[in-house]
Amino acid sequence: MRIFRGRYETTAERHRTTSFEIFFDLVFVFALTRIVEFMEDEPSAVTLTRGLLLFLLLWFSWSSYAWLGNQVRADVGLVRTGTLAAMAAMFVAALAIPGAWRGSGPVPTALVLAASYMAVRTLHLALFLAVSRDRQLTRTLRLTAIPVVLGWIPLVTGALVGGATQTVLWTVAFAVDVGGARIASGFSPWPLRSVSHFTERHRLVLIIAVGESLISIGIGAGAELRGWLVLLAALLGFAAAASLWRLYFDRFASVIERSLEGASAARRATIASDAYSLAHFPMVAGIMYVAFGIEQVLATLIHEPDAHQRPLGLPGTVALYAGGALYLVGRALCLRLATMHATLAPLAGAAVLLLLIAPARLLPAVVALALLVLALMAQLAVEWRWPRPAAPLPANQPAG
Repeated sequence: MRIFRGRYETTAERHRTTSFEIFFDLVFVFALTRIVEFMEDEPSAVTLTRGLLLFLLLWFSWSSYAWLGNQVRADVGLVRTGTLAAMAAMFVAALAIPGAWRGSGPVPTALVLAASYMAVRTLHLALFLAVSRDRQLTRTLRLTAIPVVLGWIPLVTGALVGGATQTVLWTVAFAVDVGGARIASGFSPWPLRSVSHFTERHRLVLIIAVGESLISIGIGAGAELRGWLVLLAALLGFAAAASLWRLYFDRFASVIERSLEGASAARRATIASDAYSLAHFPMVAGIMYVAFGIEQVLATLIHEPDAHQRPLGLPGTVALYAGGALYLVGRALCLRLATMHATLAPLAGAAVLLLLIAPARLLPAVVALALLVLALMAQLAVEWRWPRPAAPLPANQPAG
């Protein structure tokens, strides 16, 4: 039953994602495109690592508001006002991302990014505390606030110092923030009010991430198509995005969602925290890397001489294949945490993709992309024949 208290409205058990939350997701996908732009500027192993660090910032900001919207409606009263302010802060962070390590001016761009992230996290904790009427939830929030605030020290210091030291300090900052928050939730788990809302939020954000890969194809292809090879590469990029979509939505999503629905209340909180908030991170990060790799293929075809013979650079090749492998590992982890069953198919597919990096490095860029698409389609075929883990029935549904 909904409880209206003027400033907020608690979510119903069958609450669904609101249009306001989808607006939040659009800000999130804009930030994703900015991370891809950041990695495109100077593709290297260091840049790819920094891109992952920036995505950590985004993902756990987004995830924290998914939990908040599961407790109280995101589009009502105080929560809507505070979430809108958080969206503005995330938008500013997205604008600052390309200059996170290269910005110049009277105010370091990295400091703008750090301050925006701190504002997003502060607003989340303040809103959650304002609407909390549960002693356990209040305790969880207070425990979580400790590592969040401690993480700000290396975050701000790194933004002021810059360079390699900034990378190290920001890694420490997110380890303290995210790791400490997960330890705190272990002592006092987050309550899950609406299973349907929580699963739908993650389905939608994964679709949005796949959509971001299509945006990267459009950006990489340029203002006009420059030959049939560019068109072929764009279609191969579309096929890769469609394969990633199918690997999640064909059968996988329904299995983990039924596991969450069929679990006890305590177990639901654990599955939501581990299989969704944690294990969906490598999946979305993998999609982001694949999108970057596809853009690099298109850039090679457009800007390099002898494009039809030119191999893809090492950063692009690693992003394509290691990104696909990261996606498959995330699926395996998610399935294990949700159902307590392990399956070898995604892990075997991830190993194959990693082994393909060396030969793909020697192939023409468009052939390397075609090989990735074939590997993903083969993964779909293998998993379709692979025995599907049995998900438990919902607690209120009798067997047989």
